[in-house]
Amino acid sequence: MKKILSSLFLLALLSPAWAQVQRGNLLIKNGTVITITKGNLENTDVLVKDGKISQIGKGIVAPTGYQVIDATGMHVMPGIIDAHSHIGLSTINEATQPNTAQVWTGDAVDPMDVSIYRALAGGVTISHAMHGSANAIGGQCETIKHRYGTIDAEVMKMEGAPRTIKFALGENPTRVHGEGNSIVPRTRMGVEFVIREAFSEAKEYMQAWDAYNAAKGQKGFRGTPPVYDGRKETIADILKGNIIIHCHSYRADEIYMLLRVCKDFGIKKLVFQHVNEGFKVAPELAEYGAMASVFADWWAYKFEVYYSTAYNAAILTKNGVVTSINSDSEELIRHLYHEAAKTQKYGGLSDEEALALITINPAKQLGIDSRVGSLEVGKEADIAIFKGHPLSTFTIPMITVVDGLVRFDREKDADDQRIYVDPKQVVDNATFHEYKHNHDNCLEGAEMTMTKLFGLN
Repeated sequence: MKKILSSLFLLALLSPAWAQVQRGNLLIKNGTVITITKGNLENTDVLVKDGKISQIGKGIVAPTGYQVIDATGMHVMPGIIDAHSHIGLSTINEATQPNTAQVWTGDAVDPMDVSIYRALAGGVTISHAMHGSANAIGGQCETIKHRYGTIDAEVMKMEGAPRTIKFALGENPTRVHGEGNSIVPRTRMGVEFVIREAFSEAKEYMQAWDAYNAAKGQKGFRGTPPVYDGRKETIADILKGNIIIHCHSYRADEIYMLLRVCKDFGIKKLVFQHVNEGFKVAPELAEYGAMASVFADWWAYKFEVYYSTAYNAAILTKNGVVTSINSDSEELIRHLYHEAAKTQKYGGLSDEEALALITINPAKQLGIDSRVGSLEVGKEADIAIFKGHPLSTFTIPMITVVDGLVRFDREKDADDQRIYVDPKQVVDNATFHEYKHNHDNCLEGAEMTMTKLFGLN
């Protein structure tokens, strides 16, 4: 028994070391440094110490033991950030109820998902691993750093990143719950009801706990605490400003509806995802302080997304809305620099404005802009190095650095970067996939809808 207890004690001591994040020391020499926030610096060096940028300037000498990268003729920029992704996750729609705020994607991060490495190959260093959009109020999300190579899910999580949660408006929750299970919400009105009811119940829950905590210290108090409710606890944290809402949305009327609901409950931390008709309510979004994470040019894949424009990101930006461009795709995530460049054709954004859409702006939307999103002394060394300007059609991502460690190097890229590859391994797949639940993206159900309406095969 003593041996068992000793082993458990040793395991407890070693456990924090397993989740310890590695940070590197390196010097990037002679590159064109795109800081995002402080202009471009030609023939400039970036010194990284213990995973953070310690110096930016010319003629920096590398201390002993530091890795040196020659970036002559290349562009050095902050690592790209995707504010809407599902890589590192699978089966992420907890579609059993209209409100599943109690679940958390952080409980199911897969560090060995090779999509993370492929994202690194496109210069992406951070992504927002989101719950799906089946519910009016979905699960909590996780901001992950692309520390590919670890097998510890805890290492993938960006320590200290603010909490976020997924909401959804429109056809996704009405189809899954109303049409699919004959429960509220079946209509867009029902979606608003679910959200308002959840906020109201959480407000009452907070008040009950406040009353209990105020009374329990009084002499002779014999009351009992309210029954703990994980779902209400999460919604209460939204009301307190401790969780950022990221809401799947398309239509202007629904976007404006959620603005009104959040205003009624004093909620300020709000990011709309996709926001295809955001250009119609751009001044209202800006006035409220709500942010927008959009597609560059995806629309018309189902009826509620029929009306949109490739000028959306530019219109939102010019109206003062903090805007980002996201992927919602394990493939498109590798091309976010191209997606950002489209705003120069559609809207005439400057280089600085276009690159902000995939760096500092998504960092603001995730609440991590004090740490990443630009190249500044003191910030974390998440860096992408490109051969050619990042907004050029012909650019090539060469090296991607996370926390000062090279996680992708095109010159050293192997044919197969999966972790623990065994071609003879028998995989026990315990998950049954149906057509509409094999993965989550915003095209889900479009083909089925067209078939029902028009009999298309």
